[in-house]
Amino acid sequence: MKKLHTIMPVAVLLVQLSSAAYAEKVEELSEITVSGTQEESSASSASTSRLNEAGLGSQKAATSDSARLLQDVPGVSLYGAGGISSLPAIHGLADDRIRVQVDGMDLTSACPNHMNSVLSYIDPTKVAKVTVFSGITPVSVGGDSIGGSIQVESASPEFADAGENVRVKGKAGSFFRSNGTAFGYNFGATLAGRWVNVSYSESSSQSDNYKAGRGFKPVTQGQEGGPLIPGNVVGSSSYNGATNRDIGLALRYEGHLMELNLSRQEVDFEGFPNQRMDMTANRNSQINLRYTGQYQWGELKARIYGQDTAHKMDMGSDRFFYGTGMPMETKAETRGAQLQGNIMLSEKDTLRVGAEYQNYTMNDWWPAVGGSMGPNAFWNLDYGQREKFDAFVEWEAEWNQQWLSQLGVRSDTVVTNAGPVQGYDNGLAGLWGNDAAAFNARGHERTDHNWDLTALARYTPGAAQSYEVGYARKSRSPNLYQRYPWATNAMAALMNNMAGDGNGYVGNNDLKPEVANTVSVTGDWHAADKEQWGIKATGYYTYVQDYIDAQRCDFGQCSPANVAATNGFVLLQYVNQSAQLYGLDLSGHVMLGKTVDFGSFSATGLLNYVRGENKTTGDNLYNIMPLNAKLSVIQRLGGWSNTLELQVVADKEKVSQVRNEMQTGGYTLLNLRSSYEWKYARLDVGIENLFDRFYSTPLGGAYVGQGASMTTNGIAWGVPVPGMGRSFNVALNMHF
Repeated sequence: MKKLHTIMPVAVLLVQLSSAAYAEKVEELSEITVSGTQEESSASSASTSRLNEAGLGSQKAATSDSARLLQDVPGVSLYGAGGISSLPAIHGLADDRIRVQVDGMDLTSACPNHMNSVLSYIDPTKVAKVTVFSGITPVSVGGDSIGGSIQVESASPEFADAGENVRVKGKAGSFFRSNGTAFGYNFGATLAGRWVNVSYSESSSQSDNYKAGRGFKPVTQGQEGGPLIPGNVVGSSSYNGATNRDIGLALRYEGHLMELNLSRQEVDFEGFPNQRMDMTANRNSQINLRYTGQYQWGELKARIYGQDTAHKMDMGSDRFFYGTGMPMETKAETRGAQLQGNIMLSEKDTLRVGAEYQNYTMNDWWPAVGGSMGPNAFWNLDYGQREKFDAFVEWEAEWNQQWLSQLGVRSDTVVTNAGPVQGYDNGLAGLWGNDAAAFNARGHERTDHNWDLTALARYTPGAAQSYEVGYARKSRSPNLYQRYPWATNAMAALMNNMAGDGNGYVGNNDLKPEVANTVSVTGDWHAADKEQWGIKATGYYTYVQDYIDAQRCDFGQCSPANVAATNGFVLLQYVNQSAQLYGLDLSGHVMLGKTVDFGSFSATGLLNYVRGENKTTGDNLYNIMPLNAKLSVIQRLGGWSNTLELQVVADKEKVSQVRNEMQTGGYTLLNLRSSYEWKYARLDVGIENLFDRFYSTPLGGAYVGQGASMTTNGIAWGVPVPGMGRSFNVALNMHF
């Protein structure tokens, strides 16, 4: 944080100078507003969803997990993880299969369990805008992904108006949620002149373990001498010390905007009920420098960014490891650059061209602790590298008032590599030596030449309807944790698990890139003003060649019993197979009526269905959300807004047999939310899961959150992670 404190006094001086300079030039310079956002200049499709700060308000009051701000977006579901680290999925494709950007940066997880997910690096109170590309994703916003794209952005910098010397803005807020006794704060301040803006923001949150609607396991004890864990408490679901700080400096002159942000996140602890270990520390620093310029020919965008992560895992207080811990450490660096030009070829033709570069390096080692875990450090990944070079061109044409087309091509070159490894003791050939020797004897560098193609056409016959059809070929190279983990020992393999299913995973040097071919059709029917009513439906089909799935490990220390097991946790290896996914997103809204005394009444609805199949084996794909729907009735009167929400989820019966994935039952939840907004403040109150219903989360994974979680079977196979019981939530946010 020393850099942040150094910049602040310099920035304040610049603000003061900017006021004086503009006071002299106010007659000479014309006012041109530059937002620096992508909404006006980026491509999109009919299935693209956009959420602004007003639409996100009630969601922010109920969560400290930014991924959960997406839970009402058509086609989006969430993999369960830690309290601030859910992983979003679009049409059944999750994690690295979708491109997730925070303020334009392609951040990277640095953990064998993906605990430090991309969206965990921005607090919900900081989010001002979300864009989700769930259908045909344009090549200008895609790349190295086979699902959609998610862009999460903080607020754009503001500047003083003509005749205004200095603009000062501030905000502060706090929240409390009864389930887990969660609480936290946020505040920020902005000082802006005519051409300089300096800002600072900070947020922090913490929570104890949350409670399910009823007991789902025996009362047990975590570490020796620790407190008992009641049967309705979800062990290893707490988090604390999750603090984010950011300082921003922005310079504007006529049609040009330069922004610099330095940020730091510190998380002291985050439990993971579906993983064998917990995150005991995460320190993340980011720098984000970007430029947006308006020219006669169009718009130019440039960005350079960096991310440094120091990550630690070990046993939290709800677990024990026979008197010892099992520390694991990861250090990673990400360096990236982006350049994009949006060229106005004519009033109806836009050409988008761009290039991107990213370099990611990572070391993952487990310090020795004695016994069979020593005398050496265990190297899970030694100098893992992933370097990416991208270029794209995209042409969007508005042929007339009815027809619009978009065509794009993208090239991605991905180079991965990893150094030699070692076990805790290479002399113990049966435990580590043979696996390490086999890995070190092979060449590890892989170069993938990938390419994407998207094409769509939109027909708008009138003000009340539009239709869109599109095709996309998208590709994605494996990540480092899919190619390079090498140990077939059960304890080591259990540490490499991005799925949260309780199983162990072994890497595969020979994995090929995934290639997805998608066809999507969207129809949008609405009132002419789009306010009275509207219905949107998107149907899609995706076939994935070389889909990275799993097969039972049958070599090294993997036993024949592991291959034949029909229940319990197993050891798996990543493998290329073929898969297909298809489904339907349906959303709508209607104005029910309006009265003088009770205000307006409206209703919204959402229904999602996705089916995923492994075409090579005939198995079901893992963690596919079952049929689900939401229905909300909203009443607004003056500053009041009241919402009654019904959420219905069907049984999850089609599960992955190779993983021994567990089925979950259907459930219905009722949520109540209310807010009142003054000129300078907003109060949110709500009750989530009003009737305290017990349910198992379909994408929550296996519960291994307490006790001897490092044994092969953990606490008990067959227990999915349950959802949260009733919670009373309140949040107050003020601004001036």
